Amino acid sequence: MRLPRMVRVKQEFPPKGLPDVASAVEEALAAAHLDTTVGRGQRIAITAGSRGIANIALTMRAIVDAVKAAGGEPFIVPAMGSHGGATAEGQRELVAGYGITEESMGVPILSSMDTVLLAHTDDGIPCYMDRYAAEADGVILCNRVKPHTDFKGPIESGLMKMLVIGLGKHVQAETIHSYGARGLREDMPRVARRLLATGKVIGGLAIVEDAYDQTAHVEWLSPSGMEEREQELLEMAAAEMARLPLDDIDLLIVDQMGKNISGTGMDTNVIGRLQIQGEADPERPKIRYILACSLTEASHGNALGIGLADLTTQRLVDRIDYKVMNENVITTSFIARGSVPIILPNDRKAIETALKCLWGVQPENARVVRIADTAHLDHIAVSEEALDSLPPYAKPVGTPEEFRFDECGNLLPL
Repeated sequence: MRLPRMVRVKQEFPPKGLPDVASAVEEALAAAHLDTTVGRGQRIAITAGSRGIANIALTMRAIVDAVKAAGGEPFIVPAMGSHGGATAEGQRELVAGYGITEESMGVPILSSMDTVLLAHTDDGIPCYMDRYAAEADGVILCNRVKPHTDFKGPIESGLMKMLVIGLGKHVQAETIHSYGARGLREDMPRVARRLLATGKVIGGLAIVEDAYDQTAHVEWLSPSGMEEREQELLEMAAAEMARLPLDDIDLLIVDQMGKNISGTGMDTNVIGRLQIQGEADPERPKIRYILACSLTEASHGNALGIGLADLTTQRLVDRIDYKVMNENVITTSFIARGSVPIILPNDRKAIETALKCLWGVQPENARVVRIADTAHLDHIAVSEEALDSLPPYAKPVGTPEEFRFDECGNLLPL
């Protein structure tokens, strides 16, 4: 088959990364006035999530040091719902992969799937909290604020979701997800309000990243103003998101997917697919076929989101830990995202298969986009056919080239 030739393209998004992240974190923590809210000797739980947040080890250590300086006794709690196979050790391993260990942080990491029932919403939804966090004298949340991959609403991914889904562990995640996308959009904020009303939460450090996944904003949110301010930070994060340069694509090649890249392996806000019953897909982009080539090591076998693709490879499937993935998929209740698509022996065969199945389009004339993953969209490749449709911020930086494969038929790195 004659494959389309590809041209390297650089997308020039406005860089918003902070020049000195450490100083910005220290300034945000100074605004928290922990010396007035943390009593001497009080045990303070600090949340650590499962996402690949820029500078997260530096940020977590700064929170730990700030609590110590205020006279408190901090410890870290993995807060990630059903991730890590819904096991205490699996969640400890996930945070260790981000450099968050007892040695690097200088404090204990207390990981457990046990929870305490703290309250109910007015209509009876139980509100759980991690046992270690519930037994502490206070809780500090730390998370990135960004558009969610399952739903749209005033509150999406951020501190309030961390409080509910993260600290609520497997049982709370199952409870919220049992109502589908509505549970995330409507019930999750209500459970968060009820948990905030218990007085357990001291506050939280909210992080916003730019289009290059660099720390662009760090801010301390108090419990009383958390919901309102998080809505504003969500708008900021949405405006900063990187996107694909085309709205009409025949084939999107994703070199790697993974839980450290997105909760859905591939960010649904980028690829324009949700795979949730009753929820409409985003209006753009429209992609006929998506090929997911490999799974990141940091995913620990969790390929949730593989169902968003139309094709995949044997090497990706060989990395799947079905026990870990299925636990996460079933907890979300969005089971289509765990459905494995057609499996091809290598990248070359998968690309040829996708192009062969384009109705009325010659393979060499297909509109193809290739990306490293959905979190890194600054350096990509686009087929010759699509060059004339690129927006001004996407500029070709090379000449047309043939696809390059290794001896196994897999793509060489971009």
